[in-house]
Amino acid sequence: MIYLDNAASTRLDERVLEAMKPYFFDTYAVATSEFGYSMGIEAKDGLEAARQIIISKLDAEPDEVIFTSGDAESSNTALKGVSLALKEKKGKHIIVTKIEDFPVLNTARALQKQGFDVTFLDVDAEGVADIEGLKKAITKETVLVSIQHGNQEIGTVQDLKVISEICEEKDVLLHTDATHSFTRLPLSVKELPIDLITMSAHTIHGPRGIGALYIRKDTPVSKFMDGGFQEFNLRAGVENIPGAVGFAKAVELVTEEETRQLKAMRDRVIEKSLSEISDVTLNGSREKRLPQNANLTFHYVEGESVTLHMDMRGFAVSTGSACFSRSLEASHVIMGIGGDHERAHGSVRFTFGRYNRMEDADAAIDAMSEIVARLREISPLARK
Repeated sequence: MIYLDNAASTRLDERVLEAMKPYFFDTYAVATSEFGYSMGIEAKDGLEAARQIIISKLDAEPDEVIFTSGDAESSNTALKGVSLALKEKKGKHIIVTKIEDFPVLNTARALQKQGFDVTFLDVDAEGVADIEGLKKAITKETVLVSIQHGNQEIGTVQDLKVISEICEEKDVLLHTDATHSFTRLPLSVKELPIDLITMSAHTIHGPRGIGALYIRKDTPVSKFMDGGFQEFNLRAGVENIPGAVGFAKAVELVTEEETRQLKAMRDRVIEKSLSEISDVTLNGSREKRLPQNANLTFHYVEGESVTLHMDMRGFAVSTGSACFSRSLEASHVIMGIGGDHERAHGSVRFTFGRYNRMEDADAAIDAMSEIVARLREISPLARK
């Protein structure tokens, strides 16, 4: 199987597993303070060493990163935590784009049901957030803006410099979901006035079930999950120390050269698709794009048919078709950039990872060309 769905999740790197093993079999205690027993102290040391690696990658300060169970918990903590902390002091208005990933989008919808006013910000045809619309949408009651760094589906990268400066000027907190950009694109909280950042290990060859949330010092966040007092009393539950150690190791293993290789494979798929297959549309920005993401619509065919045929040939890719969605709705991202159901149903996402090579990209498009040609011959959607 040639796996080209690395935006969904990545294969665990063996070196990550080796780093995690001691915290399963040797230092398996919960993290305890300096007044605890030796194994607990060693476990806490491992946890804090992992935290420091994440902090260093962001140019953050000590105690500004908490570990979570993944990007869903991180984004829930950011949106719900800030909203709960500020709803009485400032207001009940938040802003998110229409193409956010579900942890942000559905959290915003849940807050809306609880009486919050939510602005779902428009994006342009490439998925770039409407900056003028953002300026107009912010009011004195706005407590948080949440705009992703890189889109999970079409790969468009937002201009966080401009967005963060607007939020800083208007004294509004900013959260960004960096699940698909962390380590792949520069992200420094010393350079950008971002208040909260969602991160996850599963997209960079780390373990599943572990993520992190950067929270700038003095950012008001209320704890929304009851239980113990872990992670500076911002979440509840025994710390996933093996996961945190694995996350940190995964961060250390990402290199600029590897990211350049992903970008080259991405570009090969885009260029070959547009030049060798007729009636193809690139979804998302060509220039402002995640290095590992290529998303294209092959018109006059159904995405689920393409993915099934690709699977039979040994390729794993994903589609924005409603038939492959548990909600039975076409991709909200394709629809959000002005696409119709036909464009969403014919969209195919190729996302690359550490274990892909250029020949995988070439083979995938060669197979895609044959599959699309065959499906168009029998498709009622095809032009006659």
